[in-house]
Amino acid sequence: MRFIFIVLAFLTFNACKSTKAESAFAFAENPVIAHRGAWKALNLPQNSIASLKHAIELGCTGSEFDVRMTSDNVLVVNHDPDYNGLFIEETTYSELSKHKLSNGEVLPTLRDYLLAGMENNPGTGLVCEIKPSKTEGRNVLMAEKVLELVDELKAEKYISYYISFSYELLKRIIEINPNAKTQYLDGSKSPETLRDDGVSGLDYAIHIFKRKPEWIESAKAHNLKLNAWTVNKAEDLDLLLANGFDYITTDEPELLFERIRNSATYNTDYELVWSDEFNYNGKPDATKWTYSYGFIANEEKQYYTDSLKNARVENGHLIIEAHKEKLANKDFNNPNLKPWAQYKKEIDSAQYSSARLTTEGLAEWKYGRIEVSAKLPKGRGMWPAIWMLSEDRKELGWPESGEIDIMEHVGYDNDTIHGTIHTKAYNHLKGTQKGKTIFIDRPNDTFHVFAIEWTPEKIDFLLDGVVYNHIANEHKTTAEWPFDKKFHLILNVAVGGMWGGRQGIDESIFPQRMTVDYVRVFQQKSKDQ
Repeated sequence: MRFIFIVLAFLTFNACKSTKAESAFAFAENPVIAHRGAWKALNLPQNSIASLKHAIELGCTGSEFDVRMTSDNVLVVNHDPDYNGLFIEETTYSELSKHKLSNGEVLPTLRDYLLAGMENNPGTGLVCEIKPSKTEGRNVLMAEKVLELVDELKAEKYISYYISFSYELLKRIIEINPNAKTQYLDGSKSPETLRDDGVSGLDYAIHIFKRKPEWIESAKAHNLKLNAWTVNKAEDLDLLLANGFDYITTDEPELLFERIRNSATYNTDYELVWSDEFNYNGKPDATKWTYSYGFIANEEKQYYTDSLKNARVENGHLIIEAHKEKLANKDFNNPNLKPWAQYKKEIDSAQYSSARLTTEGLAEWKYGRIEVSAKLPKGRGMWPAIWMLSEDRKELGWPESGEIDIMEHVGYDNDTIHGTIHTKAYNHLKGTQKGKTIFIDRPNDTFHVFAIEWTPEKIDFLLDGVVYNHIANEHKTTAEWPFDKKFHLILNVAVGGMWGGRQGIDESIFPQRMTVDYVRVFQQKSKDQ
């Protein structure tokens, strides 16, 4: 009996060890899915086992591949319906396999591909895209055969998702294996429909999400996984990271890893709370932006309007444009102007028009990271700014209420930007303002990201992720630190004025514009998340 007990104990222990070893596979904790493997940087064949292995080497959370079926029902890995001039569905595997990939590999069968993906793989999931067939009944057959092979090879734990453009095919997978994770590719179905049909997530082309941004929040609300394909531009990768996408399918996994390192949200405690990506046309979104009108301050020469000429959204960008044109001044001979604004009543007509947009009354924030990606106007006399004023500005007055100048630029000093705070103790009227400058390369034809990171303890000013001005809270009085309250955002292009016009205005440069790619506001995640 003692011998039998020892043997049983040994078998039980080893069975537990074996079960534990078999289940010990966790997908890498990043959103990077290599599209058809990581092939581009090393010039490997797409969908090759070599490109799969490189995705594993990079540590991607997933490697996507495409499955088709030959005329003799062999599952192969290939994107296009034809291979080397042979239509896969009408050709046997033995015929197809005579033609090698560019690196000498034989056209992979799904069996070979899965076995390769299960070997020495610490965390890269296999994202299995099953390509639809136009032959009736073949989609269902492929779904069944793929699941049968995965089960035979005990590869299920390595499959992160089954994806397809065929809804019929996905529904058959769910019917056979309700625990299978699935994503739909077509982009035609709402998150609500996917949830109701048991599909795990959306894997849509990025233009779908740009056109229907409400689907992002809807997907999150319905606990659906978010993925987008095939995203290769840095600005698009940043957009998806900012919006908290679970996965991003890309031909550029190395670039995506780089963008993750620079992301405001990834591996931080920030989340996106407000943004405008300007993926529409016409007037700026009235739920996010309002206008200032007329002459405002600083003896500037432009007259602010809400004309489309001066402020509009087109081709995915906000345009704030200054024009040389004559406009009647509504404050001409106005007896009710404040002393600092007396200059306005002496001007019967403005000679320039522009726009000043603000979130005042619509959105204000206390602390966070504020980012604006923009190209700046060019020329002597231009004075664009991205800045913030407080919610109690009208009650307290300036500068006691505080001002945060995220970015100021004057045209006569084109390769320099300024980041500054103004308070009762520190302001330009006393010459005590706290500001610093940084060199900026090609500000007029290249998008740069102007940002602040603002906490109870400090405000950091950043250009393209580099901190160039650090303002610490001295913990004295509100005269030094009036920044523990909400502020709203302002975007404007001024012409001339006490600073911008210090070296005059070049009349030949107009029109001039500031082009804004996006505005994003991040704040710390709530404690209960």
